[in-house]
Amino acid sequence: MSTWFWTIAVALGIGLCYKLPSVLRGGRNPLARQAAGLLFAACGVFFFAAPSTIAAVNRYTGITNFAAPWVYSLLTGFSASCLLLIVKWRGGTPESLRRTTWWVYGSYATLIAALWTCFALSDHSVERLRDLDTYYATTPWMREMIVLYLLGHTGAVLVTSALLWTWESRVRGTGWLHAGVVLLSVGYVMNLAYDITKLAAVIARWTGRTDFDWLSTDLAPPIAGIAGILVALGFIVPHAGERMVQRTAARREYRALAPLARLLQPVPAASAPVALGRFAPLELRLTQRRTFVRDAMRLLQPYMDAAQYDQAEQAYREGGAKPAKAKALAGAATVTAAVARLQAGDDRMREQSARPPIDSISDLVSISRAIRRLPKDHAVRWAAASPERSVTS
Repeated sequence: MSTWFWTIAVALGIGLCYKLPSVLRGGRNPLARQAAGLLFAACGVFFFAAPSTIAAVNRYTGITNFAAPWVYSLLTGFSASCLLLIVKWRGGTPESLRRTTWWVYGSYATLIAALWTCFALSDHSVERLRDLDTYYATTPWMREMIVLYLLGHTGAVLVTSALLWTWESRVRGTGWLHAGVVLLSVGYVMNLAYDITKLAAVIARWTGRTDFDWLSTDLAPPIAGIAGILVALGFIVPHAGERMVQRTAARREYRALAPLARLLQPVPAASAPVALGRFAPLELRLTQRRTFVRDAMRLLQPYMDAAQYDQAEQAYREGGAKPAKAKALAGAATVTAAVARLQAGDDRMREQSARPPIDSISDLVSISRAIRRLPKDHAVRWAAASPERSVTS
């Protein structure tokens, strides 16, 4: 049983390690810090709920069953924090958020104080590592402590579940955020199942029946583990998914700009490029490539022929190309010809005031992709053509 709890704690710890970089980069982002804090608290709940850890805590403190109110307090605080994070995640006016925060903190701080008070007043002399809830279900004050933590957890779960299910209909179609909300919703349904199994076993003890103890000792722990993983994934998936989408888009743009970057290599650089290693962050390499392409295009402007660009675009359209494709092909031909003129030392275009045909990164990506579709001799014909006549034939 301890191995199961530790496995869940390690899984949550991995999620925490994934979340930490975004917390460090996020600076003062309270939601990122609170999400990381929740994962840390969840790790603590499952770590301290392991029977071997319970025995160690009891032995270290010298107080029999001391781990019980400790774990219950961690679980209660975790439940309250989850509720608050969902409330803040959904948004609202500063006044309502502040009021809700104080209400939740006040209520659950009082509940935790009540747990420890009940424990101090009870007779808990027999150590129970796995079945404390059912063994002490009829013991004065221990009974109240058990009921209080279960009711507090159930209340937080019910309120959070209601918030999530009403929020789910509003975030449909938002991709990863919707997936996170669904995971959280299912996770809280599992949490509710955990509370029901625990309460059923305790109530059975009140009626003198012991044949339902397995609900608390054998069924509830796996349910809690699954719920913990789902809740953790619910907080991680939106960030991880968006991050994956951003990295995929960045990688696609980096590769798409490669043909244009190679074509522009002969253009004299405005400044010495900074050498980046092959393991440099993708975002940094993309920024460098974007900067190089933009600077090279700016320096290449005097060699571009706007009239030829317009003629080429018209010719591609007449040839059946769609407007976006015609613009990309015409831009690719214009840039290719300009580089050829630059290399040949042809300064005819420098004496004319030609407007730059392309000036946005999205256009440059399309142009870069179009470079591969140009005929091999296109640049030669364009570079040699007179600006006064059509060169698109």
